[in-house]
Amino acid sequence: MLVISNIVGSANDIELSERLHQLSHHGVIETIRISAADTSRSRQRVTTDHGTSCGIALPRQVKLYNGAVLHIDEERAVVLRVNEEHWLRLSPTSNSCALVLGYNAGNLHWRVRFDGTDLLVALEGPAQNYLDRILPLIESGEVKVELPDGI
Repeated sequence: MLVISNIVGSANDIELSERLHQLSHHGVIETIRISAADTSRSRQRVTTDHGTSCGIALPRQVKLYNGAVLHIDEERAVVLRVNEEHWLRLSPTSNSCALVLGYNAGNLHWRVRFDGTDLLVALEGPAQNYLDRILPLIESGEVKVELPDGI
């Protein structure tokens, strides 16, 4: 198992990008894919696209990010890629509906952001799981739903 205890740098850094370019000619750049939600986890076990088992054990103040170079030497490099996030758009039809929706989202610990009066919910599982939790609001017409493209 490859133990990763720090981030070497960004794949966009000039010096690192040159080294990565050279390694890419030999097909020895390995990629780890994680969800955006997992970027805040300082300890996790993952597997690269080449099958290498890796243990990530970073200091708590260090955050993972897309393009982070986690390991590089003459034999290989390991680069982190963050999967694209999908957001469920929930549009309340009134202020009172917005309060109920916000209460539910907070109570369910959903990761959210706001776009005007709409609530955007980060999908960390099937969209239907989220919709089922607020089904009465949807069925009553108090909340309109817009699914992300491709879902």
